[in-house]
Amino acid sequence: MHKQRGEPERLQKVLARAGLASRREAEDWIRAGRLTVNGQPASLGVRVSPDDEVRLDGRVIHQRAPESGGRAYLYHRSPGESLDAPPEDMPDAVPLLARLPKRAGRRFVVVSPMPRIDGGLELLCGDGELTMRLQRAVHRLESELSVRVRGELIEQQIAGVLGGVLDSGERLAVLGCEAAGGEGANRWYAVSARGASGKDVRQLFERQGAIVSRVLRTRLGSLALERTLARGHFRELTRDEIEALLLAPPESKPESGSGPKPQDTGRRRSGRPPGAPVRRGRARD
Repeated sequence: MHKQRGEPERLQKVLARAGLASRREAEDWIRAGRLTVNGQPASLGVRVSPDDEVRLDGRVIHQRAPESGGRAYLYHRSPGESLDAPPEDMPDAVPLLARLPKRAGRRFVVVSPMPRIDGGLELLCGDGELTMRLQRAVHRLESELSVRVRGELIEQQIAGVLGGVLDSGERLAVLGCEAAGGEGANRWYAVSARGASGKDVRQLFERQGAIVSRVLRTRLGSLALERTLARGHFRELTRDEIEALLLAPPESKPESGSGPKPQDTGRRRSGRPPGAPVRRGRARD
């Protein structure tokens, strides 16, 4: 339930919702004397209402009403792409963070980012409060990723991936690992796991001795990477999509020693990773 309009809130929360900083960063700004409220230096714990004038380094901060809600964006990122800098071969290109609407926030955060070397579905948010809620929610969400490796995995390697044991000793809830075709010396595997990051999934395969060349996330919770969303493009999430992510069911821990068995270790005819947008031209090995 949202607070009624006009009810004072802590300054840190107001700044986080505006997408300017995390609450911890806002506290550092207050200690440094960078913030004022109605012309007076702000102090830790101060509460402000929409009628109060808040300034950061002398610049007026426009507060965002709680009931307005934050915005989040789904982005189709190419492997190796930086979100805040143009590629070396295209210095005049405008990076993603410079293309997102300013009204959605000034400080965007990638929720559960994929490693730079990999790509696929990325979720970005410019609202500090919503970002924190989404970051907590992704630990309960099931995701699907396509992993490209050199050569075919043997049954023992697939079983190792399904075991979900990471270098730290923690165990990832891997729900499935299926062969998904390939071309030449490369093979694709479709993996589904709960609360998995791209780094975790890459690590699972490398722990089995596999040479991983690419990991693409194709689904995160109820969000799927649509074929109509080309690489380098983004779209805003609807309120229903955001609520579906936040209302994910609680995480259930698998019993010790249990784990799903591979359902299909055969090849598919297509060399395209499952769930990935159609790409023109023949994929390189």
